[in-house]
Amino acid sequence: MPSYYAEKTLKKTVDDIPRDVVDNIILNDDCSKDRTVEIGKELGIEVYQNEKNLNYGGNVKQCLQRALDTGADIIVLLHPDYQYTPKLILPMASMLAQSPYDLCLGSRISGRGALSGGMPVWKYLANFTITTFMDFCLGRRHTEYHTGYRAYSRHLLETIDFHALSNDFIFDNELLIAAVEADMQTCEITCPTVYEEDSSSINFSRSLQYGILCCVISAKAFGRRWMKKLG
Repeated sequence: MPSYYAEKTLKKTVDDIPRDVVDNIILNDDCSKDRTVEIGKELGIEVYQNEKNLNYGGNVKQCLQRALDTGADIIVLLHPDYQYTPKLILPMASMLAQSPYDLCLGSRISGRGALSGGMPVWKYLANFTITTFMDFCLGRRHTEYHTGYRAYSRHLLETIDFHALSNDFIFDNELLIAAVEADMQTCEITCPTVYEEDSSSINFSRSLQYGILCCVISAKAFGRRWMKKLG
């Protein structure tokens, strides 16, 4: 769990994690000034805090590496803001266990869970539009590429040098594109969503920057895909 000012939602998230399925719960905090770290320690989970702010992507890299260091075969990335239900950890992990899949996305758009859960309409439409463009560029079919709920196989994370990717919000999709270009199989499940006042969210300007970057890296991937086909 990559955290940043998650003191209000961390306990709710951890309480819903199925302990009979999960071997290790790792919280990596990106220099929050609230009680996120203290609450994590009170909950009895593994807690780490970066010495300096690494931004979203840098923090996720720390989470993934720490999970690899435990010897995990399947690693689930879950934001501790309670926007995504932890109860889907088992089905997401099951999609990767003894299957051809190496990456599973928890989609808020599939089943219209985002709108019913309170996602702003402008954000829903932007999500849908950019996802459609990415589908075209990547030659895949998913309903959402912008979820913070993802399951990775150890094989994927050991094959791709994820530490070389961006430290910004675009990290998740850079890693996904790298997986696609490595011919790894991806899948998704429908994820109900809860947008609460305490849930984290990036503002409009950051969302716009993120959306543009998604289109740029997807267009570049499209170019590489067709250059490969042309020989």
